[in-house]
Amino acid sequence: MSLHIIGELINNAYARARRAWEARDVTGYQTLASLQAAAGAAAINLNLDGTQRVPVRQEEMIAFLPTVIPALQAVTDVPLSFDNPSLGYHRAAIAAYDRSRCRGKPILNSLAASRPELDGMIALIRDHDLRCIVMASEKFLPGGGSGQSLDARDSHETIVRFVDRLVSEANRTLDDIIVDPGLAPVGADTYGLINIGLDTMRRCAEDPQLRGLHFSVGLSNFAWGTPKGIKDQLERAYLTLAERAGLDYALANVEHNATPLPDHDPLVAELAAALEAGRAGPGETTEDAGFRQAEKVMDICNAYLERQEAAS
Repeated sequence: MSLHIIGELINNAYARARRAWEARDVTGYQTLASLQAAAGAAAINLNLDGTQRVPVRQEEMIAFLPTVIPALQAVTDVPLSFDNPSLGYHRAAIAAYDRSRCRGKPILNSLAASRPELDGMIALIRDHDLRCIVMASEKFLPGGGSGQSLDARDSHETIVRFVDRLVSEANRTLDDIIVDPGLAPVGADTYGLINIGLDTMRRCAEDPQLRGLHFSVGLSNFAWGTPKGIKDQLERAYLTLAERAGLDYALANVEHNATPLPDHDPLVAELAAALEAGRAGPGETTEDAGFRQAEKVMDICNAYLERQEAAS
């Protein structure tokens, strides 16, 4: 299986993107797009949303799209992934996008059960022949509304419902659909969300109606809060485990964490054991198991850093 990277560097969580946003520096954005394309990114994510450091209004983002999108397309023909929960953002992005300068379909990121404009998003996907990312971490509630998926069965049902709608209403094939099964920080995962995501991919792989579906995660979520010296390696170890479960895309940093570790790397087995320890046993809560998983992860981090120090 080949892992396809959706480059995540155009995001105000990164300093270079933040500087480019604050100056409305299209050359800075072009540099980020070019380096990700050169590194082999299958798509380039465009996320202009604000962070704690940089507040951004929706109107500012939409106003900048007609400037930044042609600038990005001037330096690469890699498809763009438009990352925002707002239908207005996606409409403006598609209006500014020149399909003749793209070697693949652009991506609408993302559909979710909680989106108030979900019908409009599905119609936009149909009318403009888009690929899309579907969030499986939210489920549809029987009486309407949405809630968090707390097991792989919930996530599978959400995926089936989205696939049915996208195939019947938006004329999509399964190849057009990328599912995000959800990912949480491994050291603070008190709901077992990492295992739910892995189990969701395994469950979908066993469903003959879903063969050909793709899976992606936001990889930088995984090692948040772990020591800097091991962060990238933990993310790469997760990729190795997730590929086994069916992951074939990742929203990731092409400069640091976009390559899975070899299967035989000790960190892969250590991480697998820590995640297995994060499964609740009889009489346990998910929180109990989550704390045990966090302890195992910190043991891994400490042992890894000690090995690195001894080798230096």
